Amino acid sequence: MSSFAGAAGKFQRDSQISPVWRGTRVAAPIVSTDTGDALQALKVACASSLSSLAVCDQFGHILLASPPIALVFGYERDELVTRHFGVLVPDLARDGWTEGVFEVSGVRKDGSPVPVKVSLATVPGREALLVASVVDLTDERRLGAQAAMTESLERFQALMSDFATQLAAASVVRVDGILHDVIGRVADALAVDRCVAYLPSDVEGSPTTPALVWGRPGCALPGDDFDAWEALPWTMATARDGEPVCAATLDDLANQADRESMHALGARSCAGVPLRVNNTCGLLMVDTRADRRWPREVIDRLSLLAATMGQAFARTRERARLDADLGVVKPQRDHLRAKDGMPWHKSPAGQADRTIASDSVAIRRVLTQVQQVAPTGATVLLLGETGVGKEVFAEAIHNLSPRRHRAMIRVSCAAIPIALIESELFGRERGAFTGALSRQIGRFEAAHGATIFLDEIGDLPLEIQVKLLRVLQERTIERLGGNQSMKVDVRVIAATNKNLEQAVADHAFREDLYYRLNVFPITVPPLRERTADIPSLVWAFIDEFSQAFGKNITSISKESLAALQRYTWPGNVRELRNVIEREMIIATGPTLVLDAPRQQASSGRSANSTLADAQIEHITSMLDSCGWRIRGAGGAAERLGMKPTTLDSRMAKLGIVRPKATGA
Repeated sequence: MSSFAGAAGKFQRDSQISPVWRGTRVAAPIVSTDTGDALQALKVACASSLSSLAVCDQFGHILLASPPIALVFGYERDELVTRHFGVLVPDLARDGWTEGVFEVSGVRKDGSPVPVKVSLATVPGREALLVASVVDLTDERRLGAQAAMTESLERFQALMSDFATQLAAASVVRVDGILHDVIGRVADALAVDRCVAYLPSDVEGSPTTPALVWGRPGCALPGDDFDAWEALPWTMATARDGEPVCAATLDDLANQADRESMHALGARSCAGVPLRVNNTCGLLMVDTRADRRWPREVIDRLSLLAATMGQAFARTRERARLDADLGVVKPQRDHLRAKDGMPWHKSPAGQADRTIASDSVAIRRVLTQVQQVAPTGATVLLLGETGVGKEVFAEAIHNLSPRRHRAMIRVSCAAIPIALIESELFGRERGAFTGALSRQIGRFEAAHGATIFLDEIGDLPLEIQVKLLRVLQERTIERLGGNQSMKVDVRVIAATNKNLEQAVADHAFREDLYYRLNVFPITVPPLRERTADIPSLVWAFIDEFSQAFGKNITSISKESLAALQRYTWPGNVRELRNVIEREMIIATGPTLVLDAPRQQASSGRSANSTLADAQIEHITSMLDSCGWRIRGAGGAAERLGMKPTTLDSRMAKLGIVRPKATGA
């Protein structure tokens, strides 16, 4: 034996496992002359070894120890000599000692556990000596746990993205089913045993009871009469104050009632976050049947889930209130509908805002984007033609965001005189210019904690664009005439009907500002590409003007509705609203009869163009926009509001033929 490493390496190569000792205790280690020579040869190597090694006699007493093994178990190296190895690894000593590799729980000097891998082997030719090699698994286990947590959080992110997409496209009647499905999938991704959403009703003082419940097989579940304020008073009070609750064990819960209630459910560890629905506060609670720590990453994701669920619950409650109101009006309208007219049409459920009709595929895609970006603080750039309703979508984003409790500040960049726009946006100090007799806060300062909507951003002067860029980069402003910077917490939504990329190329818009604004662009389609929404929009405007003018319109003629859907609407939703308002003023009966506006002459055709020419242009434009796809979701037939077979025959009649592809 020339080195200690040679003796220690024997156990890794020798596949034969034989009994070595049985843990017999004696007063002191016994070293024979035969083994003493080997110990002398190993002593020097052991003292300088970088591995956690120990040499024991046949009874398990430590004869030699390297410095690293002393560090693993928290001893001085000299303290380990003459100690029994079973003191360090009692689980291994309990069943006797044999050659092999074992993963067990060791015990440090202070009594704390340490996960270790122990390899045992005899010294070749010296069976009375046993070599023990120890590897501390603490870091390996921690890295494994971190990897598992990372995988779990990645699954959670994918689930949340899918959740937001489903909610955006779903009708209100499907929201409950989606919520029940998602809490089960999220609970599985986070490896919890139970997930419960507690919510009060709209009635003040009502109990806060389980609205959604999910549990693994064998888990007890809270009943419908479980009042969270009675059973979990400290947890609910903490959530009401906007703080999460994290209990690695039930002893971390500050109130006896909370501990008893969770113990009755079989929980040993729990976490909860506030679940707000409009002006009420509930609780999203998860727990496990084993002790568990709750990293900040898990709490942040639970909070995101609670915020998204709160918005979904708010939708269902708002729809329930609307349905209750409409339940009184609808029977009267149904009774009075004209035989030859289109009856009153209730707007589809599940809209982000009551003024947004979502019958078309094109607008549902936009609403999906709205649902995805609203809970974040990201800057949004709304693009689209004049009159498509960009401000309505900006309001929908604000109303679905955590900033909805404060009013959105609106700014029309084109409507403010150039000389005043800086002071309007950023404020001014007294005496900043002639006539500035008092200090005035700007729109950004007024929007602190809320959202600012910058409409017609493409008309902002270049000298103001520089200052806006600084606000977006640093979130600081300076009042005109002042020298003190102020931090502002503002979410920016900008809108324009201009081609900003072309404006950048023409040096009319700063490129760096464009990239700052273009974080999450949303293009709102023109009305001619969402004709399926026209009936819902018409009835929304009829309802609005019926209240304003005191008229009771119960139906609209089919011919009128068809004419409105054939028109190309260069002024988009704004033009449609004006048409309905004009016709409502002159309406004399319960059925609205109107004509679509006459198509204006365009650069593409003369003022003497026939109706067939207009139809050809409109259908061809729609076909071009969807790649000449007629059938299926988003196809030209769906966008035009007609059957595919009808569109086929109309194209044949008008002589519309798909152009041949060109190329090599």
